[in-house]
Amino acid sequence: MRQNASGRESQSSAGSAGTALNEAQNQAATHGEGPLLLLASPGSGKTTTMLMRIGYLIEEKGVQASRIKAVTFSKASAEDMMSRFARLFPALAEGQRAPDFSTIHSLAFGIVREHFRSRGIVYRLIEGRSDSARDGQTLNEPRNEPSKTIILRDLYRRLQGEYPPDDRLEELTRYIGFVKNKLVPLDRLSEVRCDVPNAEALFREYERYKLSGTDALLIDYDDMLTIAHAALAEDPSLRMKVQKRYDYVMTDESQDTSLVQHAILEHLVQGHGNLWVVADDDQSIYGWRAAEPGYLLDFKRKYPAARLLKLERNYRSTRSIVDVANRFIKRNKNRYDKNMFTERPDGDPITITVLPDYTFQAKYIVEKIIDKGRLGETAILYRNNSSSILLMNALDRAGIPFRIKDGDARFFSHWIVEDLLNFMRLTFNDRRADVLEKIHLKFNGYVSKRQMAQLLELEADREDSVFDRLLKHVPLQDYQVKPLGASRDIFRQMSGAPPREAIRIVRDRLGYDKAIEKTCERMGYRKEALVGILNALEEIAEPLETMEQFAARLKYLEARMRQSGANKDVEAVTLSTLHSSKGLEFSRVYMVDLVEGILPSADDARRFDKGDSAEMEEAARLFYVGMTRAKEELELLAYGRKEGEAVQLSRFVSEVRELQRPHADQPSGKAHSTLQPPPTPVAAGNPNAIRNPEALIVGARVRHPVFGDGEIILKIGDSVEIRFGQETKRLSANICVQRGLLEPSPTVRAQEPVDR
Repeated sequence: MRQNASGRESQSSAGSAGTALNEAQNQAATHGEGPLLLLASPGSGKTTTMLMRIGYLIEEKGVQASRIKAVTFSKASAEDMMSRFARLFPALAEGQRAPDFSTIHSLAFGIVREHFRSRGIVYRLIEGRSDSARDGQTLNEPRNEPSKTIILRDLYRRLQGEYPPDDRLEELTRYIGFVKNKLVPLDRLSEVRCDVPNAEALFREYERYKLSGTDALLIDYDDMLTIAHAALAEDPSLRMKVQKRYDYVMTDESQDTSLVQHAILEHLVQGHGNLWVVADDDQSIYGWRAAEPGYLLDFKRKYPAARLLKLERNYRSTRSIVDVANRFIKRNKNRYDKNMFTERPDGDPITITVLPDYTFQAKYIVEKIIDKGRLGETAILYRNNSSSILLMNALDRAGIPFRIKDGDARFFSHWIVEDLLNFMRLTFNDRRADVLEKIHLKFNGYVSKRQMAQLLELEADREDSVFDRLLKHVPLQDYQVKPLGASRDIFRQMSGAPPREAIRIVRDRLGYDKAIEKTCERMGYRKEALVGILNALEEIAEPLETMEQFAARLKYLEARMRQSGANKDVEAVTLSTLHSSKGLEFSRVYMVDLVEGILPSADDARRFDKGDSAEMEEAARLFYVGMTRAKEELELLAYGRKEGEAVQLSRFVSEVRELQRPHADQPSGKAHSTLQPPPTPVAAGNPNAIRNPEALIVGARVRHPVFGDGEIILKIGDSVEIRFGQETKRLSANICVQRGLLEPSPTVRAQEPVDR
């Protein structure tokens, strides 16, 4: 590679594509021996730099491709990197000359296989196989080899007396993975936080079962890492054998690497020290998955001779986005000092929109997407998967194609969804004791488990409702008679009701919300998450007329979610969690649900208030990742109320607002944040100008000095849509008031002043 005359760019002599590198990229790509930490800001071309370094080692240094190990974070990343390398260096990507790209798990599994083979250990992998847990398979049924899910599900039932819901099973799985990736000793398990009851006991039972539950040693994906690390540490011959395979080791996305993964890589480079690491500590967002960003901060201590380089030029986003994002992330303390910059033009400032209520959010975004177009260049980003439900529902109803990245369809099988469908089933046929059995503890009928068992044994009067059978044939306490009769009447009144009305009856009159509160107290669930599911179901049900339509709509949405990523050729809006969006870029990005309690979460805030800033800083990094996905337009969305209660604007949005103040003061002619209108003096020459934004209500007739007479047809937050003849304009209510741009139309003014 050679430097050009300006000293700013260099041209690859290795790749037929003739890829140009800037000075920092060239230094990293031509690094020879010894450790290097490359800190790469978003959109700085880190992958290209990594591939050019591989090409440099092969073409310029004469290194055999098989002696280079490139480790990536995921299988998709490894495949993408191989594909891009082939485009840059087609001659090097053929046959035996291709470099070795893989995930850390693939690398570890190869080491584990070798270790077990040398010791004659029979093992069986319990992940990556079909999961029969939903079919009710247990550990006592040998017809299929047990999967990790089946094992944990059955162990949970044995200890807790009931099968775990999907979300609880996921949390338990995450806890096990966290413990192993952090290399937590068994005598310190109690120090790891987990909301699953008896998590430590479940972990120990799980480990015991894998060792002795079958005729082979059972291992999961996390075991691959811990066993590989232990084997390399304890077996010098194996360690030497693996070390001799690679002269150069390179890692991508190292801010997402766990402690045990770092330890494996250390074993690989112990002899030569040729470790080339690319990472961005500002994009470390997987602390809950045991990522170890502190390792990067200690890199020079681990490798005193290491070289430190920074890729700070952002090629992706406009200056308006890059400048704010760079200053925003600098507020974090535990980070390397970097100054992200761009040579792209300013572009529009970041837009901040605060809606009156969260129910307006999906509708507002749909309107904006219809108005703006360019579906394939648009993304909606959110912290929690649950946010995607209302968004996909609104997009589907508007006929807007969408694609969900890493969509999670478990919402539709959540026990709350199943509960509500069972309540509805009982309105169709109140003779079904099997349905009542599933919900009898979840409403105010006060039917005990023993009484339910007696009902199921009854043979008489099967034409009667389950409530009449209970009242006639099952011994009851006096206090139960009246509530049971009332419940029977409520179920009959629900019959044929619109689904949204039925849901509200279940929640209020049948006492389901109170039952949820008790479940949260007993099981440690977060109430706001469960209430959020109920409210989402109400939103889905809102325009529907029958409960059959509601059930069909849920099935339809579940199928749409599962199929949304299938056809990648269709131009579609991308929906993604902030975590899954890393590495992606879009011309236009909407970040939603930006309120306290979501981003940052309530847990983040509680720990921050107690003096622990680690999780708050990770939340800020997550926000930063979302901001830097946008190339041209970025809109941050929040709301004032959710589920009937006032909510507070995310502190991160408030920080962006403060950081943008200098932009708001510059007369650039660009659109400004809806929370930060430019400080324009109120027009003094129009005594009839409307001075109060509250006067701008739907149906009001107004006059604009340019567009003439019009009628307000929609108002959401600061956004006002006014129909002027055959044309509709979207204006800022605050700016119109400040500038005195609107006045009551003459006919309205003659009848009644809008603003006295």
